[in-house]
Amino acid sequence: MDAETVSSICKALGDPNRLKIVQLLSGCEKCACVILEEFNITQPTLSHHMKILCGSGLVNVRKEGKWSFYSLNCETLRDFQRFIGALDCERTTGCTDGKCDCR
Repeated sequence: MDAETVSSICKALGDPNRLKIVQLLSGCEKCACVILEEFNITQPTLSHHMKILCGSGLVNVRKEGKWSFYSLNCETLRDFQRFIGALDCERTTGCTDGKCDCR
């Protein structure tokens, strides 16, 4: 996963409502009407949030008639998890006198 994609996902998750939406979608697809019931926001505001989440690649949308159903994009989520999991803050090998030659 490249830095631009990770940045887009981080920006999408940087809003508390969008983070809660992702949590709601964890494990199952949900209709927009069900998501909307969980928040004190308008339908256009929800649409804005969903556009950002879908644009980041983190959420998929499936249309069925006039209804929109949302689910997590598991492939993107797993790639993002691997990227975050590969970050290492405990590495001290090669670091001396406050200078690090880790490359």
